[in-house]
Amino acid sequence: MAKEESPKISVSKLQLGLTVKLPLSYTNHPFLFNRIELKEASQIELIKSLGVTYVYLLAGEEFLVEEPETEQSDIETTQEIVEKDLQQETRKAMRLSQQRFIKTINQSREVLGKVGSDPEGAYRASASLVEDLVAHIQETEAPKLALVSSGDIRVSVTQHGISVAVLSMMIGQALDLSVSELRDIALGSLFHDFGKMKVPEDIRNKRGELTTPELNFMKMHPKFGFDLLDKSGLFPKAALNIVLHHHEYIDGSGYPDGLKGNKIPIPTQVVSLANDYEQILSDLYPPSPKVALGYLFKNRAGKHAEPLVAVLVKLLGIYPPGTLVKLADESFAKVMMTTTSVKQPNVWACQPDGSEPKLRFLLQEGIEIEDAVMVEQLPEACMKVLQADSAISFYFSSLEL
Repeated sequence: MAKEESPKISVSKLQLGLTVKLPLSYTNHPFLFNRIELKEASQIELIKSLGVTYVYLLAGEEFLVEEPETEQSDIETTQEIVEKDLQQETRKAMRLSQQRFIKTINQSREVLGKVGSDPEGAYRASASLVEDLVAHIQETEAPKLALVSSGDIRVSVTQHGISVAVLSMMIGQALDLSVSELRDIALGSLFHDFGKMKVPEDIRNKRGELTTPELNFMKMHPKFGFDLLDKSGLFPKAALNIVLHHHEYIDGSGYPDGLKGNKIPIPTQVVSLANDYEQILSDLYPPSPKVALGYLFKNRAGKHAEPLVAVLVKLLGIYPPGTLVKLADESFAKVMMTTTSVKQPNVWACQPDGSEPKLRFLLQEGIEIEDAVMVEQLPEACMKVLQADSAISFYFSSLEL
């Protein structure tokens, strides 16, 4: 006899005293088991945050409170209002992420330009910029990543620094690092490639392999940056350590000092990982965040502490912002913002012929991503609509999902 399936109940009806089972793989939720006895309100809130609409009821029917029946038309109207509000909030959050990114680029350029002539002014301005970044990551309890862009084909040193700061701070927060450590990470990230200003532009921007002399010159940039900043006597040691050692790896294969394991402070390890991912991404043309993550995971994981790599993978998700995808309804899209459901992010989508370009909310639509696609797999009509070859950067999302 076939086993009878447990009844489903809406997550909106969850109450203390129930025992429920999640309709998810254990890898897609933070609980120890799929079977959960609801003893605390925080458990209910966590289940609601997973993006599921129902759970299986295993025990505790006696705790369910009957709710008065509501007219179906009223339910639908309320649902439509909620969805419309969420879409408006999402659009607003995406615009805010973009505006903050552009503002941070401009501020960062000003700061870097002041270091030589006005180191005190540069430090004060950088400290203010760091406080903005800390405030933005703390706006929501579980910040998500948003895709942002300056409109350029290539990522500049300042844009790269901001993306590295955002990714590093999110990793650091996931590791429960202190606010002071997050500040050091932000400051070190913003300045980590400052020494590249002393590297000739034709070497700095060269696509493809560098010659041995070019590579040796490039490898001097951490020391260049450290010396310039250290000379001011203003920057904290932890941030300076990040600038000097952001190319060190735990296997000792990095530079300039070939440090190993715990000889590299955790904040520096975090920035090294974020920088490595960002560098792989920027070396790809056209850029593919999913391919970059896969390459790092398969080919460079031994250079970074496994728990840190696991955190980065979880933060970026299966389809990081900027990834080109094909949806289950045959349309094509670019991931714009992560959500609580890894297969249902917010995307900019269009039909195969390039028509109907619009922002779509897959979690609300109940549509999933079928698979990631490479640029060459995109229909030609979708290339321009999705800005398939534009540079990719990240910023915090202010949306509470």
